[in-house]
Amino acid sequence: MCTQEAFQAQRSQLVGLLVSGSLEGFESVLDWLLSWDVLSWEDYESLSLVGQPLSHLARHLLDTVWKKGAWGCEQLVAAVREAQADSQSPELPGHWDPHSPQPAQDLQSHRPAIVRRLYSHVEGVLDLAHERGFISRYECDEIRLPIFTSSQRARRLLDLATVKANGLAAFLLQHVQELPVLLALPFQDAACKKFMSKLRTTVSAQSRFLNTYDGAENLCLEEIYTENVLEIRTELGMAGPPQQSPATLGLEELFSTRGHLNKDADTVLVVGEAGSGKSTLLQQLHLLWAAGRDFQEFLFVFPFSCRQLQCLAKPLSVRALLFEHCCWPDLGQQDVFQFLLDHPDRVLLTFDGFDEFRFRFTDGERHCSPTDPTSVQNLLFNLLQGNLLKNARKVLTSRPDAVSALLRKYVHTEFTLKGFSEEGIELYLRKCHREPGLADRLISLLRATSALHGLCHLPVFSWMVSKCHQELLLQGGGSPKTTTDMYLLILQHFLLHASPPDSAPGGLEPGLLRGRLPTLLHLGQLALWGLGTCCYVFSAKQLQAAHVDSEDISLGFLVRAKRAVPGSAPPMEFLHITFQCFFAAFYLVLSADVPPSSLRYLFSCGRPGSSLLARLLPAMCVQGSRCKEDSVEALLQEAEPHNLQITAAFLAGLLSREHRGLLAKCQGSETALRQRQACARWCLARSLHKHFHSIPPAVPGEAKSMHAMPGFIWLIRSLYEMQEERLAQEAVRGLDVGHLKLTFCSVGPAECAAMAFVLRHLRRPVALQLDHNSVGDVGVEQLLPCLSVCTALYLRDNNISDRGICQLIERALHCEQLQKLALFNNKLTDGCAHSMARLLMCKQNFLALRLGNNHITAAGAVVLAQGLRANTSLQFLGFWGNKVGDKGAQALAEALGNHPSLKWLSLVGNSIGSAGAQALAVMLEKNVALEELWLSNNCITYRGAEALLQTLERNDTILEVWLRGNTFSPEEIEKLSHRDARLLL
Repeated sequence: MCTQEAFQAQRSQLVGLLVSGSLEGFESVLDWLLSWDVLSWEDYESLSLVGQPLSHLARHLLDTVWKKGAWGCEQLVAAVREAQADSQSPELPGHWDPHSPQPAQDLQSHRPAIVRRLYSHVEGVLDLAHERGFISRYECDEIRLPIFTSSQRARRLLDLATVKANGLAAFLLQHVQELPVLLALPFQDAACKKFMSKLRTTVSAQSRFLNTYDGAENLCLEEIYTENVLEIRTELGMAGPPQQSPATLGLEELFSTRGHLNKDADTVLVVGEAGSGKSTLLQQLHLLWAAGRDFQEFLFVFPFSCRQLQCLAKPLSVRALLFEHCCWPDLGQQDVFQFLLDHPDRVLLTFDGFDEFRFRFTDGERHCSPTDPTSVQNLLFNLLQGNLLKNARKVLTSRPDAVSALLRKYVHTEFTLKGFSEEGIELYLRKCHREPGLADRLISLLRATSALHGLCHLPVFSWMVSKCHQELLLQGGGSPKTTTDMYLLILQHFLLHASPPDSAPGGLEPGLLRGRLPTLLHLGQLALWGLGTCCYVFSAKQLQAAHVDSEDISLGFLVRAKRAVPGSAPPMEFLHITFQCFFAAFYLVLSADVPPSSLRYLFSCGRPGSSLLARLLPAMCVQGSRCKEDSVEALLQEAEPHNLQITAAFLAGLLSREHRGLLAKCQGSETALRQRQACARWCLARSLHKHFHSIPPAVPGEAKSMHAMPGFIWLIRSLYEMQEERLAQEAVRGLDVGHLKLTFCSVGPAECAAMAFVLRHLRRPVALQLDHNSVGDVGVEQLLPCLSVCTALYLRDNNISDRGICQLIERALHCEQLQKLALFNNKLTDGCAHSMARLLMCKQNFLALRLGNNHITAAGAVVLAQGLRANTSLQFLGFWGNKVGDKGAQALAEALGNHPSLKWLSLVGNSIGSAGAQALAVMLEKNVALEELWLSNNCITYRGAEALLQTLERNDTILEVWLRGNTFSPEEIEKLSHRDARLLL
């Protein structure tokens, strides 16, 4: 028995118990209390407020239950016990009548079991409920908000069923019972159960705190984790209907059944730029599994770091890899290993940071024995191919440059991690700073400084902004613009943190830097040596060789490696690979042991002939390939190109006018710095010139086209980091192309700022194609300075909303050269229609506007029609994949009746019926310019087709009218197809 007095006396212990686990555990307690009718619906709603601290909710729950008397207090204690038991069981017992006359009540009575059954399938259930009309698309989107876990989404769906009286509750009650149950543990062996428990505990301990970016404090991952933009990669087909833009997915969809590149493969690949959050995403996956909240189809999860695996010199087997380098079974090792071999589908292996693995992927040496040892690289490669532990899932993260076509042959599904959305940046900062007003001030600062805002789309920069909030909010002398600015700011933060308490944050003063110069050079020497030897985890012996001592480590940029190799002192690693590159650049700039001429090897990005940039440089840049072992030149030749690119950009930034003075006062040799800067400037300019001269000549009659490689982007970034207008002018002086294509080049807002800084100096206008990147609204804002040199701008699939497009159009009105905009596969709504209409009214030389696959309705089409009436130049209008319907089609048809220049109009997939088709038929009676009309995938009937056919008899200009995919019977298609060959069915 639990009296109210005893309950109140144990209040502090109960609060601690409720908050010691996770929000998931607290919500599980609420599930049980709801199912037992301890909590009313009003009670539950007051305890489910998003964003409230868990401690506040726990105390509120205790207050609520205490008012219900001793019975309520007893039930709470019982609910806590049940919730704790839940976390250890993949399935809860629960049987209900799927045809109950009171479905909403049964959903509540069996809520814990239904949540557990539903959470692994919530995405599919949401789609089905929407398809059958039980919930709206808006309600689906609300449930799918990235701040919610799978279990929370399941609960929100059940909550919605409680208040909707349209049959949703009955649908869920029946459908959830038909869902496949997660397999229970298929064995009773004590050794296996004990190992699974130990593995969960080990993985939980490794994953609970986020210390990847910070050695000074540990952040609870659950409190700080913010979902990134995760998109699935699909192969782009050349034919068929226009494709939808990639869907943004939640972490729980990592093993979804869509988007297969190779259905027989076992490996899921997650690619993203340095700092985009790949390691943190895996850490969240591990934590969710260890806590029993998601990914419970796997009984065993084994996490590995590629940077640490490559430290293993001794041959090893699968068994040694799993047990000796992840988690050791305390008993029955052979039985446990045999179970893993017998049930590989219940095993998940994750490999973080494949780009930091010094060995390039090959499938030349097959190894199929799980007990025979082989080299670590051969073991990993055969695991990825499925030669070992076939049907065990593997997740591999990597930067894009390290992923070869050969590796992709063995990839089941590929995802791209694109960093934070604008909403994600704000949510992350609010999680980091819960003090009243502080997050608001930081968010306001970011919105006011678009360059800094653009950087923050990479989580590593959002962390820096959060960490340096005092310096950013108090310094008042501007804000960081470049990547180098930001890393110097975090350097200032760490130096001040290590300085006496009375040191005032007055910027990065030469005295502050000079006082710790030996430490910074020690770290830089270690960083450069590590890049040159592909070493990112440093033993005590390696630290000693670089003269890195405990005082240097105390600065905070080196932290203990998360998963240390057993049997040795804890190794150290840099907070992040970008910090290692930054310190390497710092060493190259300030060390007296580095000859300026060696920087030529940095900008050649690897061995002579080993990379694109090396081939672009003149021969004199890479003379003398034989270098003394461990010399700067040798290290730069051996380093990975993607790390050298980051280092080169940092070096260019450190040698900029803004920072060169600071470094000269610190180091004392202005001459040496000028020599380094001259070498860097020359290499950058020559690299770009060679790149431009390597472009093949144009096809006769067509504009000269250039498809830039990622290396080109880094050259542009380096120019931007140097912040020299004259150098940018010189660099693009030789660019003579009509079309610059940068699709699938990981272009985000920071890259847009760099491109605008350089491309605005072009002497001749260019069509700029940026399809399939991560430009976003902030990136659009960064591109505006170079819009005046663009004849066309292609921004397909770039997560752009009305705000970004309205800014773009406002600038475009004053850009005489700009004649084409392609904006399909974005997030545009009717909110941008007035700006579009104004563009058409004011620019009478505008030729093409493509708005396909957005969210424009009839209201937007009506507004756009006003602009079309006043326009006399447009030739191409793409409106496919929107929602204009008959009303929108009628408005567009009326506006285009007398249009003198429009040749091509696409209204594919717009829910247009026969009324819309008849209006378009009337338009064709007047319009003598239109040559192609696309109306596929609509709702046009025989009556609408008949109206179009009658018009075709009187219109000799129109060449094709596409009607495939409409609502015609086979007999009607047969009948219509013989009437006019221009009607394509």
